[in-house]
Amino acid sequence: MKLMLHVAPGIVRYPLIASVILETSALVNIERASIDAVSGEIVLEVPSEKCTEVKEAFERRGVRVVPLEIPVIRDENECVHCGACISICPTATFRFEDWLLVADSGKCIQCGACVVGCPQRALKLVLK
Repeated sequence: MKLMLHVAPGIVRYPLIASVILETSALVNIERASIDAVSGEIVLEVPSEKCTEVKEAFERRGVRVVPLEIPVIRDENECVHCGACISICPTATFRFEDWLLVADSGKCIQCGACVVGCPQRALKLVLK
């Protein structure tokens, strides 16, 4: 399962991910990270069986955690199945199936490339 971490000012300089890995023994994969001196946003892939434990460990450290169950939404009324999102997505979230566009939300890292690249503006990121 994917988790989005929102790291607030004041705690961004601490080794949050390392301390959670050591505490929970969870193997996590950093799929996307945008961190500067004052804040950060990180998307992690966490094993399903460790998800709750990892989420709670981050929250105890002051990190706001959002599970990414459906990270991108496609508006069926606007989508014309052109495939622009297929070519621009770095994680192959989109594919054609019987000439219709299909999304595998489990692959999405919420980079936003598909949203910007969609000529119909049919895609939206779920941001909480």
